[in-house]
Amino acid sequence: MSLVHVIGGGLAGSEAAWQLAKAGVPVTLHEMRPVRPTEAHLTDKLAELVCSNSFRSDDAENNAVGLLHEEMRRARSLIMAAADANQVPAGGALAVDREGFADAVEAALTAEPGVTIERGEIAGLPPAEWSSVIVATGPLTSPALSDAIRALTGEESLAFFDAIAPIVYKDSIDFTKAWFQSRYDKEGPGGDKAAYINCPLDEEQYHAFIGALVAATRTEFKEWETSTPYFEGCLPIEVMAERGPMTPAFGPMKPVGLTDPNTGKRAFAVVQLRQDNAIGTLYNMVGFQTKLKYAEQSRVFTTIPGLEKARFARLGGIHRNTFLNAPKLLDPTLRLKADERLRFAGQITGVEGYVESAAMGLLAGRFAAAEADGKAPSAPPLTTAMGALLNHITGGHLGAETVESGPRSFQPMNINFGLFPPLIETTDKGRPLKGRARKQAMARRALADTDAWLGANRAAAE
Repeated sequence: MSLVHVIGGGLAGSEAAWQLAKAGVPVTLHEMRPVRPTEAHLTDKLAELVCSNSFRSDDAENNAVGLLHEEMRRARSLIMAAADANQVPAGGALAVDREGFADAVEAALTAEPGVTIERGEIAGLPPAEWSSVIVATGPLTSPALSDAIRALTGEESLAFFDAIAPIVYKDSIDFTKAWFQSRYDKEGPGGDKAAYINCPLDEEQYHAFIGALVAATRTEFKEWETSTPYFEGCLPIEVMAERGPMTPAFGPMKPVGLTDPNTGKRAFAVVQLRQDNAIGTLYNMVGFQTKLKYAEQSRVFTTIPGLEKARFARLGGIHRNTFLNAPKLLDPTLRLKADERLRFAGQITGVEGYVESAAMGLLAGRFAAAEADGKAPSAPPLTTAMGALLNHITGGHLGAETVESGPRSFQPMNINFGLFPPLIETTDKGRPLKGRARKQAMARRALADTDAWLGANRAAAE
């Protein structure tokens, strides 16, 4: 079989390389680090988690991202296998030890005989003799490659800011004020009902904190960054506070499902911290991505009860992410319409989130493997999480005329049940299903259709 080149060793690129190798297709995985570092990565490891260590909900029956987890597991995803093997307590979420996770992904790909890992930047478009390429360079695509893609497509890459939350040393947290509990004592995949550290604020403390947050000095944007929008699903905490003083209290600081053992009551607001490494020495501040200057972060965040003497292993930061106008530029199998030897995968396609990015890598790898074997790529059904997400970013939800011109506003998208086709299934009285019953029915349909799709692909390969 012909060689496939994968550019980018993040979650999407690593998953794409794994799927190709397991299909018997030789692959060269190109990662520019450490030859050329990025503004956000700290190591040269494959699949390094730059922001949160959470893969979000692992509930496959009631949550779309949990359903996506399960679909990927059934597709023998390397990213999900590494996540499951390196999970840390996180209530109903799947969170991982970030170092152990990256080590597991790199070890698997290094040991895989069908994968060759090459370090160094691919500056500009891939060489013309590379007949099949997956570009999975993520939100931190090098300027040379970004400029080449823009010149090829004639389309300006869209961009948004993504922010990083601070990480705190556990032994610096005051547990006379803070306590362990998951919302509603929900048990997570690790079996722990008390996975989060909670720091309570009363009404006076909350409003004082919000005032300090809004008034704190922030990093200044460069001139070329000033028109870049934030991704709504990952707003800096201070930007959230500017939208209204109670906005954080209904967002990451909501106190629902938590009881302060010191008072026996629910606090006015809470700051939650989630375990960030396997040995439990580091905890990240959930939802506290920020663009405050480092000194201001230390000053403001240590006003939070329980964090007065907090020591930070890493302070928050911010970086610019770029992504394609995928509905206009990509075909239904993630190929670039302007140059069909190029496929794209991961966040650069306009999906948001670790698992969504890896899922697009999984599909790009399978599509490229089918082509290498002389077969037509088979996309997952629209009723599955993978199929619904693919359909959304490649314009399947738009009319033909809109696809050609591109949507008026294409923004990064997480998986959600709103992307799935409507259910035919109804209640005994013939009424549409609602709430949890609707989600559970959609999940059952998705997993049944995923199994059928995977089974058909295995039969075709034999």
